[in-house]
Amino acid sequence: MPYRWTPNQITPLPRPPEEDAPVLRLDLWPHRSLKGKGFSATIWIMFCGGLIPVVPFIGTIAFWVLLIFMMTALAALWVALRRSDRDRLREEMLIWPDRVELTHWPAKGAALTWQANPYWLRLTLNPKEGKVEQYLTMKGGGPAQTREVELGAFLSPEERQSLYRDLMTTLSELKRSN
Repeated sequence: MPYRWTPNQITPLPRPPEEDAPVLRLDLWPHRSLKGKGFSATIWIMFCGGLIPVVPFIGTIAFWVLLIFMMTALAALWVALRRSDRDRLREEMLIWPDRVELTHWPAKGAALTWQANPYWLRLTLNPKEGKVEQYLTMKGGGPAQTREVELGAFLSPEERQSLYRDLMTTLSELKRSN
């Protein structure tokens, strides 16, 4: 799953060691298909595979033309993979007994923060509405909180359903403990 609870989801909820420390932390991130060794292996396989049609033309003008195209394709693959890894799209939810804070780091731009009281927090899982299937949103209650925010838009529909169940369990446990 591309999300992680810290500390691991425990019932009953742990108490924070410090006064201002959150009770729970939820980190969400999109799938990253290639990291470290996978990236290196992909580049080397592409390089070696690209040499197969080039090697028979060693010593001719066609060799240099084919080599330029092969190296351009390799550079494009390198740039595309590095860019997708550099886009550090992620979300972090910190949960205290008296507030929930969601921070969203978009691929470009500054971080966006949203806060609500967990007692008034409402989670909604819309099966076919919104931008994506199984659209998960949160809305804070009360007169000051009317803004609804999405959560985990980059997750698959099954992962959003699982996250919804986990969050509902966690928030109900938090409301019960207060």
